[in-house]
Formats: sequence, C-alpha cells, structure tokens
Amino acid sequence: QVQLVESGGGLVQAGGSLRLSCAATGSPFVINTMGWYRQAPGKQRELVARIGSSDDISYADSVKGRFTISRDNGKTTVSLQMDSLKPEDTAVYYCNYRDIRLGWTDYWGQGTQVTVSS
Repeated sequence: QVQLVESGGGLVQAGGSLRLSCAATGSPFVINTMGWYRQAPGKQRELVARIGSSDDISYADSVKGRFTISRDNGKTTVSLQMDSLKPEDTAVYYCNYRDIRLGWTDYWGQGTQVTVSS
C-alpha cells in the first residue's frame, strides 16, 4: 500500500509561484504514474499534470507553459512547479498515484490548498 504526503500549498498573489511536492511512502513501485489534480469550489476535479509509467508527461491546456511537473529518479516523489499563477488556479490540489503492482488503483493525497489573489 502507498501513502501520499503533500506539501507546498499556500496563498500567493497573481503572477507569483508555488512549488508542490508529493512523497509516496510505504511500498511504492517504480512502474507507476504520478500526477496532480485540482478541484475548485463547485467544480469537478480535473487533471493538472501527470507523469506516466513511461515518463510521458501530460498537462492540462490551462496550465501549459506555466506549470512544470517532475519526478525523482526513484519515482517516489513528484513535484509541481507553478509559475505565473492566476486567480483561476485557486483550488485544492491532490496528488495522485497508480502503479502496476497495485493494479493501477488510484491513490490520493489529502489535498493542499492553493489560493491566488488578484
């Protein structure tokens, strides 16, 4: 089983930056997918960025060019560098983890709040 520990949320002004980190603990497996989702008030949870098991990277159109996702060599930690933040980026951000050993079942962090003021 895997537990996800998130950090890095906070309050910033528009145009500022934040860096989110998520550490997978327990028994993470190297053949995994890790990413970040977010959910704004009254809206559905949406994919922000993801690194696949083959190191393929996907971004939501709304964050392309502003956010950068990365993963450590051991594939146990994923980070999201968020630059040029906009008020519409305000949401609770959730770390997501899946691996082949666990049958690609979704594991979620508890969520970390990101608030961007204008």
